[in-house]
Amino acid sequence: MPAAYRDIFVEWSPPIVLTGTLILCGVIYVRGWFAIRKTRPIQFPWWRLGSFLLGLAVIWVAIASPLDGFADALLSAHMVEHLLLMSFAPPLLLLGHPVVPLLRGFPRWVRIYLFGPLLRIEMLRNLSHLLVAPLIAWLAMNLAFLGWHVPAAYDFALEHERWHEFEHLCFLGTSILFWWPVIHPWPARRTFAGWYLLLYLVMADIVNTVLSAFLAFCDRPVYSYYLREPNAFHLSPLSDQRAGAVVMWVIGSVIFLVPAIILTFRLVHSNRSVVSGDGMGRE
Repeated sequence: MPAAYRDIFVEWSPPIVLTGTLILCGVIYVRGWFAIRKTRPIQFPWWRLGSFLLGLAVIWVAIASPLDGFADALLSAHMVEHLLLMSFAPPLLLLGHPVVPLLRGFPRWVRIYLFGPLLRIEMLRNLSHLLVAPLIAWLAMNLAFLGWHVPAAYDFALEHERWHEFEHLCFLGTSILFWWPVIHPWPARRTFAGWYLLLYLVMADIVNTVLSAFLAFCDRPVYSYYLREPNAFHLSPLSDQRAGAVVMWVIGSVIFLVPAIILTFRLVHSNRSVVSGDGMGRE
């Protein structure tokens, strides 16, 4: 193993608080999933359990595994980290329909005396509905995505560990909001569908494409952090930047466009079914 790789693995140690939090979240979900599956086995098949736990595992790989050490040294690894937090973990978590299982997973007294009063506060319910409104969710995710990739903000986050952690939280939190209208996990009601949802995904892909293209075709390194820090991987900052841009461009676009293509086929099929039904009715 090359010395640069070996050094990262030697210096790495799993963050106890984050790892413990993810494990606890998984235990709570599993407990609630088994409880609700007794009455809704069709709505909660095994693959939803696997999806949620895989989402937690992806978060751990992104920010608690040795990948985080590589991300501090290589922009391309940092972009992989961002993709895991923004494009892989949130859909996996939401496909697990996490709201009710997480609530059911807590002890009964916690649900009654803590969550019960909170859920009855109308202002909090209205705020939660506002945050997952398509326009707010789209703006939140894309503004966080662009804002943290501004050179000054990007370099600042890498130089200050606490702000780097806050950056990760912003990416994960706003991406969960973004994917919520797309997946609409039960018991959320679908309030945004049809061709508007297709536009929602395509416009997000355009934002990703613009930033990726800028980083790929720029003739100089954008982020000064990688110029100041020693690079033991013998990869020039500009080559590293272009590799990261390609990763973000290609994989990011796939994540947005595959659901868009599936949605397009569903909409076309639905329209054909309606037209066919109307024709039979007229006959």
